[in-house]
Amino acid sequence: MGTACWLWLLCFCLAGGQTLEEPPCRLLGARVSGALEQPGDVVIGGLFPIHLRAPEPDTQFTERAAPSVCLDFYMRSYRWLQTMIFAVEEINRNAVLLPNFTLGYVVADSCLAEGPTLGAALSLVTGWDQGAPQPGCEGPPRVPVIVGDARSSGSIAIARTLGVFNIPLVSYFASCACLSDHRKFPTFFRTVPNDVFQAQAMAHMLRLLGWTWVGVVAGDDDYGRTGIQLLLQELRSSEVCVAFSQLIPKAASEARLAHIVRLIKESTARVVVTFAIDPDMHALLREVVRQNITDKQWVATEAWVTSTLLSAPQNLAVLGGTVGLALRRAEIPGLKAFLTRLRPDASASDPFVREFWEMVFECSLDDTLRTSISHKPRCSGTERLEQVENLYSDVSQLRVSYNVYKAVYAIAGAVHNMLACRPGEGPFEGGRCPDVPQVQPWQLLHYLSAANFTTPVGETIHFDENGDPMPSYDIINWQRGPDGLVKFVKVGQFDAVDGSRSTFHFDVKRVVWGGGQIEVPVSLCSKPCPRGTWRALQKGKPVCCFDCLPCADGEVSNTTGSTECTKCPEWFWPNALRTECVRKKVEFLSLGEMLGVILALLSLSGAVLTVAVVAVFFHHRHTPLVRANNSELSFLLLLALALCFLCALAFVGRPSPWSCRLRHTLFGISFVLCISCVLCKTLVVLVAFRATLPGSNAMRFFGLRQQRLGLSLCTLLQVLICALWLATAPPFPTENTGPGATVVLECAMGSVAWFGCVLGYIGLLAAACFLLAFLARKLPDNFNEAKFITFSMLIFCAVWVAFVPAYVSSPGKYTVAVEIFAILASSYGLLLCIFAPKCYIILLKPERNTKKNMMAK
Repeated sequence: MGTACWLWLLCFCLAGGQTLEEPPCRLLGARVSGALEQPGDVVIGGLFPIHLRAPEPDTQFTERAAPSVCLDFYMRSYRWLQTMIFAVEEINRNAVLLPNFTLGYVVADSCLAEGPTLGAALSLVTGWDQGAPQPGCEGPPRVPVIVGDARSSGSIAIARTLGVFNIPLVSYFASCACLSDHRKFPTFFRTVPNDVFQAQAMAHMLRLLGWTWVGVVAGDDDYGRTGIQLLLQELRSSEVCVAFSQLIPKAASEARLAHIVRLIKESTARVVVTFAIDPDMHALLREVVRQNITDKQWVATEAWVTSTLLSAPQNLAVLGGTVGLALRRAEIPGLKAFLTRLRPDASASDPFVREFWEMVFECSLDDTLRTSISHKPRCSGTERLEQVENLYSDVSQLRVSYNVYKAVYAIAGAVHNMLACRPGEGPFEGGRCPDVPQVQPWQLLHYLSAANFTTPVGETIHFDENGDPMPSYDIINWQRGPDGLVKFVKVGQFDAVDGSRSTFHFDVKRVVWGGGQIEVPVSLCSKPCPRGTWRALQKGKPVCCFDCLPCADGEVSNTTGSTECTKCPEWFWPNALRTECVRKKVEFLSLGEMLGVILALLSLSGAVLTVAVVAVFFHHRHTPLVRANNSELSFLLLLALALCFLCALAFVGRPSPWSCRLRHTLFGISFVLCISCVLCKTLVVLVAFRATLPGSNAMRFFGLRQQRLGLSLCTLLQVLICALWLATAPPFPTENTGPGATVVLECAMGSVAWFGCVLGYIGLLAAACFLLAFLARKLPDNFNEAKFITFSMLIFCAVWVAFVPAYVSSPGKYTVAVEIFAILASSYGLLLCIFAPKCYIILLKPERNTKKNMMAK
């Protein structure tokens, strides 16, 4: 009853507002640009874009619109139409599928536009008798099901309009994912896969080939916009970025197309992904060919990847190497012969055959007058389609045609199940079966939802809960054949197992890329960061655009394209390339390296030189020079200097608990003993000259006993400091694993305060010695040892003042080397400054080593 009411309403509108009191209800006209019809028990409607350009609609509404005439005949779509007729006739010949039952058809032109498409669909449903009176608007629609439309936008318009009346629509090429919403489109079915799976397959292919920087071009319709949204959604969780995204307007001007192509040309993206139908791409690629853009890799969808129109030889330089997804191909036995048996005398029943014939053979079927006007020769009548190869007769790529074929068989399978229904076992209320000759659309919709059939080519077809088939795609590559024409070579396939799992196979080795290259083109915004670096995103750009920065100290990255570096463990450090963590090299000042050997030799040389001086002094101990310089203090000073030289050896070698304790205490005690001797000598010289003054008895306080006591007290104080240090917080060996490629084995001070006390005490004695020597600098020259002590203390202080910053700033084992150098430099300074002048006189100027010379002044 709902369908009858709708038909009454449609009649009411078309009749200009007649009321129920103004019978009869009749159709005033059907706005269809042409129709091909054959009666049958159940009539199937068909919509095909036989023409690609619809006329501009009349928006004045001042008179009834005249029948529209569409332009630009499309032979590929005409083959789809003939495939539907072939399928219907094949089914009618099958006595098993529909015994004693025939299918009819009514086919109309949709003109590739929403307005004519919807108008043609309404005309199919409401009937074709223009002006024929009808006693009412009762009864089912003449066409209870429609095969079509090719476009997603047109299918959406039809499904929304006719879905209210439960009229099923089976599309063969409308792949928009939006049509899978069964709440909005409960009567929509299709034999073409949902674009969700195509987007998944394209995203998988982009990731597989490493194309992370791509451009996107889509048609300005539901197919293009929704397809791109699905693709971007699939790419969102990956590392593929979009360099640009452009829509191709339906009525694009040359300036607009030139702008899009210029953007493609100037972009650094090598790969261009398209989601557009054949006519939209044809308009765009004309401009691409004109600008001769040959360095791009095109990725096509099923809408145009096998288009003979776009794969013309003149486009091969630009589109050669194109890869894309195509609908699964099939062989339909007998279709080639059926297509080529078409004759121009069929124009009485086929309104399109005349235009088709004149386009194929470039002749005219009109009278002589019109032939002379059109400048075409008159058709001879001997033309045969068997003798020509064109887009219409090419059955090598039956993909969309096979979808049309499956759509007709799906309807036939539903009718077969209806015919097999037994009264009382029907699916409807009370076990009723449908009245097949007067089948209602909602009854056919029920059986179509449960369709599960096998086509004559052996493929099993069924629809899921959304009216979609199981997705399956071929991956096609455009390659130049020996004849210079494009060959559509299958290089892979994509199949969805159960809607959630899928299999993807792509034989990259068989692909010939753009420009005839064998290597996969590279399309990157930034080259992958090598190992040892990490990606730093460029401000204001997608995540695919980045700079490669080296890992920081102590960090590595061992994978290409790493987003961050990993910190090495404590005992490890990056190698030179910062690609892996290697165990740190253990480092300490040892005798196995040149620096350690040099310092050890200098230490031993100083000790040997000191022993040599002792030998010289002992051998000449009775000479005036030795006796005048307080020989006991001199020998004690030389012993202290020998200890200073030898204590440097304790700093060389692998640190151990005993060596760490020995090196610092031996250093502190020997240097205090040394400075104490120098201090005592300075005091003796100074007091000795002061004691020669009348009335002075100061010398009795600096006798030999007092000198020994002073030396003992000064040294014992340092021994006490060292003992307290060793007792409370002794030095100990430690491993310095700080930043750097080495683990430095060193001696920790244990207590910086005690170490400061040791150095401070040495510094105090040295400062006092320097001050006293400075005061005694003007004593008589022949007996003036004070100026040599002054100079030696000056060197000593300078060395240890410079030692502090050098020690703090030296890395690793060089801190120990600096400390050894300070010990040796100060020791050599004391030895040479104090004893070198005396040895010079003793050994080289013995004539000056006399009491008379000593007392000259």
